[in-house]
Amino acid sequence: MEAVIAVVALLFVLFVVLGVYATVKVVGAAKRRVDETITHARRTVEDHTLRAKSFAQPGPVGELAQLRLKLRTSMRATQDALHAGAADDESLKESLGLFQRLSAHGHELDAELRRLESEPDRATLAERLPDLRERTERIVQSADALRWAARDRAHRFADDDLDSLSAQIDVETGALRHWQTAEPSSSTPPPPWPEAPPAEAAGTTEQTWPDSPRSQRAEEPTRPAITPPGPRPTYPWQKKPRPESTT
Repeated sequence: MEAVIAVVALLFVLFVVLGVYATVKVVGAAKRRVDETITHARRTVEDHTLRAKSFAQPGPVGELAQLRLKLRTSMRATQDALHAGAADDESLKESLGLFQRLSAHGHELDAELRRLESEPDRATLAERLPDLRERTERIVQSADALRWAARDRAHRFADDDLDSLSAQIDVETGALRHWQTAEPSSSTPPPPWPEAPPAEAAGTTEQTWPDSPRSQRAEEPTRPAITPPGPRPTYPWQKKPRPESTT
């Protein structure tokens, strides 16, 4: 009885532990999903705000908004392309390492541009714009180079796979249409004629052909079907035949 109680208690504890673990996993997944949703919403709102500032506020503030929008768009597109390609291509892991180093410079520049948006000294801001513009262009060009290289690599692999698939399909279609290939002729050639005798024996020996059954039958003498009767012998006791009298 005590053993049964111990087993039931152990099963109860096991079910409780499994329930707690499943609850933690579900809560963690839900939290990550909520965080991703919030991050995406915040990013969308910030992008729309920057786009509105770039059109509504001319001058250094509007240009800062354009630089931030250009930097964020390029870095986000490159990140998505590299992560999508790394799942199928192991060679892109090194490219991801380079992009992470580039992302550190991009986040630093984006934070600096965001602080300068509230700078009241417009003259100092205008003096720093060329350097900020150059840094932004360098980071964007590097990110674009990584993104297009990853895309070209993926397209190259897709083209190679398509060429191989097309060759295999051509071979398969040829095998399926096997009746269109030329079949060898099954008729046997006629037997050759016998060779002629040598020239030196041509004057004394006539050329002979192998006897056929028909020629052999023609050379045999014809025999009558029934042998005709011969003269019958006469004996002394037989009477002479009486001549027929004529009247």
